[in-house]
Amino acid sequence: MRRLWYYNTTEQEYRSVPFDSIVWDLENDPNGNVQHCAEHGVTKEEVEEVFQNVTDADTSRSSGRPVIFGETAAGRHLMVVYEEIDADTVYPVTAYDVPRRQRP
Repeated sequence: MRRLWYYNTTEQEYRSVPFDSIVWDLENDPNGNVQHCAEHGVTKEEVEEVFQNVTDADTSRSSGRPVIFGETAAGRHLMVVYEEIDADTVYPVTAYDVPRRQRP
C-alpha cells in the first residue's frame, strides 16, 4: 500500500492518503469518471499525478466526499474529489482546476 503524505495547512500537521489502486470507468462511458474529469479538461494521467503529489486534503462542502489538492508535472493545480472503495482503493469522481484564491 502506498501512502501519500501532505501537510494539512488547516490543522498544521502532516497527514497521509493511503491507496494501492485507482479505479477508472471505461473511457467511452458517458457517465463515467474519465468523461466527468474530461468535461473539466482534466486527464486520467493528471489525476494520477495529483495522487502522487498531494499538497492538501479536505472534505467537499457540496458532496461531503474527501478531496485532495495537488500539482501536476506541468504545474497545474487541481482538486480531485474521490471515494474510498476500500482501505487501499480510490475512485476519482471528478477533478478540476483550483482557482488561485482557493489554493492551499
